[in-house]
Amino acid sequence: MSEICDWNDLVEREGLFYRMFTDVPFTGEVTGRGQGILRNGKREGPWANYHDNGQLRSKGIYKDGGREGPWVLHNENGQLWSKRTYKDGMEDGPWIGYHDTGRLHFEGTYKDGKKDGPWFYYKKDGTVDGKHTATYKDGVEVVLGY
Repeated sequence: MSEICDWNDLVEREGLFYRMFTDVPFTGEVTGRGQGILRNGKREGPWANYHDNGQLRSKGIYKDGGREGPWVLHNENGQLWSKRTYKDGMEDGPWIGYHDTGRLHFEGTYKDGKKDGPWFYYKKDGTVDGKHTATYKDGVEVVLGY
């Protein structure tokens, strides 16, 4: 039978999770504010995390302790805050964020953990925020010549 442990009874040391007062990385099911499976102290498979008020905070998949594939994040009121994509634990793929009004806040792409390509930021009224909108190559803002 698999062990079960509440999220609040775990501590993190050097990237691994342990049941409090032990020196063996935890393997088993985690319940409470963080819900999923730990294998040898690393998150594995589907995970969900919750705000103090019980609303969903984030949901996605872990592979060998790192985020993998699409993730969704929510505000404390349950409203969608961000959609993100990961590969091998790093930001990789489209990222979209929303203002508390529900309108689009930003959209762009990561590649190998760095911003890559055009990133658009929007004000709460929906207009483009030219002050923050930019194009990136390997995480560095590039100046477009036109």
